Amino acid sequence: MSVLIAEDLHKSFGAQVVLDGVGIVLQPGERVGLLGINGSGKSTLAKILAGELAADSGEVRRAKNLRISYFAQEPNLDPTKTGREVVAEGLGPWKVAHERHEAISLELTDAPEDRLSALLAEQEQCAGTIERLGGWERMHQVERCLEHMGVTRRDALSSELSGGEKRRVALARLLVSQPDLAILDEPTNHLDVETIQWLEEELVNNFKGALLFITHDRYMLDRVAQRIVEIDRNETYSYRGGWDAYLEAKAERASHEARTEANRQNFLRTELEWLSRSPQARTTKQKARIKRVESVRDQGGPKAHQAAAKLAIREARTGRTIIDIQGLGLELGGKKLINNLDLFLAKGDRVGVLGRNGAGKTSLFRAILGQLEPTKGSITLGETMKVGYFEQARANLDPEESIFENVIGNRGDVEMGGERITNYAYLGRFQFDRKRARDKVKLLSGGERARVALAKMLIEPVNLLLLDEPTNDLDVATLSSLEDMLVSTGATAIVITHDRYFLDRIATSILAFEGEGQVTRYASAHQALAAAQKRPKAEANVPVSKTPLPAPQTAPTTAAKTAKLTYAERIELDGILDRIADCETSVETIEMELANPAAGADFADIGKRLHAAQSELEGVLERWEFLESKHASASP
Repeated sequence: MSVLIAEDLHKSFGAQVVLDGVGIVLQPGERVGLLGINGSGKSTLAKILAGELAADSGEVRRAKNLRISYFAQEPNLDPTKTGREVVAEGLGPWKVAHERHEAISLELTDAPEDRLSALLAEQEQCAGTIERLGGWERMHQVERCLEHMGVTRRDALSSELSGGEKRRVALARLLVSQPDLAILDEPTNHLDVETIQWLEEELVNNFKGALLFITHDRYMLDRVAQRIVEIDRNETYSYRGGWDAYLEAKAERASHEARTEANRQNFLRTELEWLSRSPQARTTKQKARIKRVESVRDQGGPKAHQAAAKLAIREARTGRTIIDIQGLGLELGGKKLINNLDLFLAKGDRVGVLGRNGAGKTSLFRAILGQLEPTKGSITLGETMKVGYFEQARANLDPEESIFENVIGNRGDVEMGGERITNYAYLGRFQFDRKRARDKVKLLSGGERARVALAKMLIEPVNLLLLDEPTNDLDVATLSSLEDMLVSTGATAIVITHDRYFLDRIATSILAFEGEGQVTRYASAHQALAAAQKRPKAEANVPVSKTPLPAPQTAPTTAAKTAKLTYAERIELDGILDRIADCETSVETIEMELANPAAGADFADIGKRLHAAQSELEGVLERWEFLESKHASASP
């Protein structure tokens, strides 16, 4: 018997239709990932299913006595309770029975004789409830979830917690409550990789209820989801399996629809030619044939799939130096964030930044942008550098202004991808049509605001991108477009993200914040996580995984799929030999320059450039070795 059935749901907000005839069925114990582009109605559907929002029409049938817990993107916690108390709320009837049992124990010491019998009977009843609901040690679950979710200020009032801390507390409360149906809206946002991996294990191994979760984390989809439901133009499509299976099945569905439409067009062309000859005899058989032609004609073709954002970068002229950081030290509030960091970026380097929340990753960006003064060392940007900054909080957007005003302002036509287009056409590439371009930013979803921030950043020429958590809130289609833009254009970027799939596709090296100011650059995420595994756990701030990146983590039944090259990796592998040749030429050219004493050049500068070129060559060679081994392991 299904735990929940929703049929023909409709929901509008003013003139904007969000859901128009959407339905879904959830079975006991199944884990379902919900996909769709930003604005397709995923969060609205989740709220309706959870009973947090009423549909305009349609029906939601829930199993009798179904316990539903809903995790919102912005959880609402009781400000008068501590984090520990909020999580303990998840124990529900157990907590009530346990507190009453303890109260009776205190009351018994001074209770009059005529009350003893009733109190002992009530206490026995409470004890039975406690045993039935999991035993006497369930408070240990509260501490366990708080620890694994990384909540350190457990006795602070929830009103004093940051947004990320509130999300962790709310998620811990849901896990403790063990509902019959959990509905999670973007549970991995603002979580570090270590916490995400623990959450995946908890949902797969210890959570017994049904699960519906919205996420852009494709590794989580592949590991946790048994089925993926996609909302596409108010149609829902169901696919068995995780992310890889979804991609294969969706491609097959698109191919089948294309073949069906081609056959329909061929049929219509043939029959319309017959009709144009105006046959004289209108027999019953011929009339039936005409009716059939009209019926096929009126069917129309398949619905066009919702288009993803089309991203392109306006690359500014780049000089010899991108960024050169030497001996950098950063402290904030007496805490040492970075100690003696050296970092040199060459054109085309894309550095992924890993580390726990609060380790100093965003502070590094602020130092590069000149917003935070280093305690020691230097940061040198090239003379021609134009930095594009994607801020995690989207603080550069004015919520009271429209999308058009935030992005276009007083501009006329816009240059994008080497062509000039109208300002409305530019916004259209980010999935905002002329009508929506006038919507105020404060009315947009988190994913839509993220697309506005991308549009504002990419409208200007840049040659270095600083991306702080760009994957939060974006749908997977926009993430894929962003990945393809970074890889195909050879953009230079430093990217802070906990999205393992995103790092796997775009990063040419990893900068790992390892605690106590130690920041180390690794050639790959695989190396960074391998190094973390060798450190004592108390020192490891880079997440440790049994299956380290870049290989995706999946359930045992799909483990064989982890060796497949992604689309971007195939493109990268096809061109990597040319990149190796270019790197080798650069090294040889600089070595010849260094060997020529008559050149009269600055040998210290030449040595620095040679070291950078050699490091880049080593990184590219290691990347080639990884891609080749991954390709070979996937070959039959």
